[in-house]
Amino acid sequence: MMDLFKIAEAKFAFSLNASGKANRWNKPGEFVIYASQSRALATLEMVARRSMIMPGKLDYKMMVIQVEDSASVQEISQAQLPASWNALSKYPTLQELGSGWYQSQNTLLLKVPSAIIPEEFNFVINTLHPEFESRLKLIQTSDYFWDQRLL
Repeated sequence: MMDLFKIAEAKFAFSLNASGKANRWNKPGEFVIYASQSRALATLEMVARRSMIMPGKLDYKMMVIQVEDSASVQEISQAQLPASWNALSKYPTLQELGSGWYQSQNTLLLKVPSAIIPEEFNFVINTLHPEFESRLKLIQTSDYFWDQRLL
């Protein structure tokens, strides 16, 4: 089993749902969940989107998603990505890659390097993949404390 981690507002933290909003690895209308390989990376990813964090105004939770070893995974390595792939200007290129994966329905998970720490990984979860209901589950949702030094 592998555990993945996601920080979310409390109102979204008790089920595995996706908004369909565009992000680095998906286009609008593609229902994916982003998660990280560790709690620390999940925190760093949220800090990178600092404008979204509102401690005191919003209640945050740490979600732990358990993935069965038998879940299908496609990995995109740094070597497969264009130069400066982690720049904001490369979003359209990465969205094309992620959208191709999403549309193909070949795997439940897409393992991608973190744009912040490329030697660590984030996972994109295809909520419409046939394995979604059977190969992963939300096993824990707990309070999350924002250390003010990070903000």
